[in-house]
Amino acid sequence: MPENMILGITGGMGCGKSFAVQLLVKQGFKHIDSDRLVREQVLTQPEVIAAIRSRFGDAAITPDGTVNRIHLASVVFADNDALRWLEELTHPLVFAEWRVQLATAPGSRWIVEVPLLFEKQLENWFDFIVCVTCAPALQLTRLEQRGLTRALAAQRISKQLPLARKIELSDFVLLNDGSPDFLQKQIDLLVGALTIVR
Repeated sequence: MPENMILGITGGMGCGKSFAVQLLVKQGFKHIDSDRLVREQVLTQPEVIAAIRSRFGDAAITPDGTVNRIHLASVVFADNDALRWLEELTHPLVFAEWRVQLATAPGSRWIVEVPLLFEKQLENWFDFIVCVTCAPALQLTRLEQRGLTRALAAQRISKQLPLARKIELSDFVLLNDGSPDFLQKQIDLLVGALTIVR
């Protein structure tokens, strides 16, 4: 059975990982969005909802019985112990789903979007790691455009490894400070390099 080529895509919040992923998908890569897996397949599991209610109370659950992700985020990003507990609950379920999805298309080129790839020591999952980065001021501006206050954006960023360190640890770096065309040219170079090593 042919092996997959698996890229881990990481970077800072607001640096444009999702846009870079869109460009790679157009080049034929299959995509796993870890955040989306958490939202749609992990936090919707009855046992997960029950555990969250037990730990954080009814305020963490909406009237329709789903996880109140906004409330939950406000709690865990202000409490390291709570964040660690939530990650220990959800991460094994995310990794199990990775395995399921990666097995669906043997021999394919995959992108797995993982914001906390280095923070959670997940390097061994991937053949290559790509970091999407931009200037810190632009990063904050983009997060504010998503509706986060500057203070909340800074709080979330502080929970991540500094971008400079992510750049050092990655195999490839995409700079997303400029135009879409500038990023596209970098994607083309990346795909060409991966074709050679494959």
